[in-house]
Amino acid sequence: MTHPLAQYIDHTLLKPETNRTQIMQLCDEARAYRFKAVCINPIWIPLVCHILRDEPEISICTVIGFPLGANQPEVKSFETRHVIDQGATEVDMVINIGLLKSGDDAFVLEDMVNIVNICKDSRVKSKVIIETAILSEGEKERACRLVAESGADFIKTSTGFGPAGATIEDIKLMYRLVNTKGIKIKAAGGIRSAETAINMIKAGATRLGTSSSVKIIEEALNSNLTF
Repeated sequence: MTHPLAQYIDHTLLKPETNRTQIMQLCDEARAYRFKAVCINPIWIPLVCHILRDEPEISICTVIGFPLGANQPEVKSFETRHVIDQGATEVDMVINIGLLKSGDDAFVLEDMVNIVNICKDSRVKSKVIIETAILSEGEKERACRLVAESGADFIKTSTGFGPAGATIEDIKLMYRLVNTKGIKIKAAGGIRSAETAINMIKAGATRLGTSSSVKIIEEALNSNLTF
């Protein structure tokens, strides 16, 4: 038995110590609860594609330039093409945070556009992670405008490896700045309860990245939570 909330969730496992058995369990849970996607590190794409080969409704999401965003653009581009060739259907890339803070918006935008265009050419969804917890309010606004200009499918709050994750205030800010451009919002980091998940959706998120997916759905089922 599952819950409508499951279709908002990218069932995520990105810890460096993750092993093969845990990835297999992640896929089994995605199948059982009908999550929108699984989100895994690139090394696991072939295994996940094999396990979920008969589940086309479950997207296979991976991360690029993760978690720091400081890779050179050519490396991010190569990595993106490679993961798509291996079967990824969604790509979450991290912006170059240091250059955003340096005021080099042109570089940051070009870095995004490179990935977005590769994804568009392959009909793969692109999500851009801006790591809100280490940005000032002004930097968040600049990052949102750059993502809107890039043409990405989603803007995403966090890697889950920063000092904090998604907040309602950040989702509302993103919604105000990118919704009119047709860009959706993925909230990630620190989403560990059904109540928090639903509040993120009410604030404007259409996708949630969490490793607490099963707990969230069980809570929603047991408490008859709706949204």
